[in-house]
Amino acid sequence: MNKVKTRNLLILVHLFLAAFLAPSFLLVGITGALKLAGVEASIEDIPIELPADTQIDPDSATLKQDIGTVLAAQGINLDIESVRSRGGKMTTRPTSRTFARINETPDGLEASLHKPGFQYAMMELHKGHGPALFKTYQLIAGIALFLVIVGGLVVGLMARAYRRKTLVSLAIGTMAFWALGFAI
Repeated sequence: MNKVKTRNLLILVHLFLAAFLAPSFLLVGITGALKLAGVEASIEDIPIELPADTQIDPDSATLKQDIGTVLAAQGINLDIESVRSRGGKMTTRPTSRTFARINETPDGLEASLHKPGFQYAMMELHKGHGPALFKTYQLIAGIALFLVIVGGLVVGLMARAYRRKTLVSLAIGTMAFWALGFAI
């Protein structure tokens, strides 16, 4: 394959990946900017009354099922893919959808149901706290982003008319990244 055909193929792949994954790239950009701008996401917190004798072992091999059973006894049925447990605080996942938190306290277990607003749900997807299938999509999107960037640089370097502009932009971007992130 000659240089022109290679460049045209790279441009086509670059455009396809960028367009296909634009929603994912926009999700990361918009939610990151909103977080940095201090725009607070909304979430509705609803206390759950548990019987006083309710017991859950946060170190149990069946923690996911145990929490599901306790919640079902209260009339709450969640799609629990996993449970994050740290220091007696248990959170069902995914947290981009309605989820539960159960905390061990000296007085027993405290439980609450959390219904995320749209921005909160998007932030949780951004952080990788969404459904397992979406996490796989995000992994593919991350690899594709890498390929889009490298492909764009390669295409820019392959075209004589864009080579110098590509190198200057890359140098300025690298210096800004380094200076703002590490030197200043």
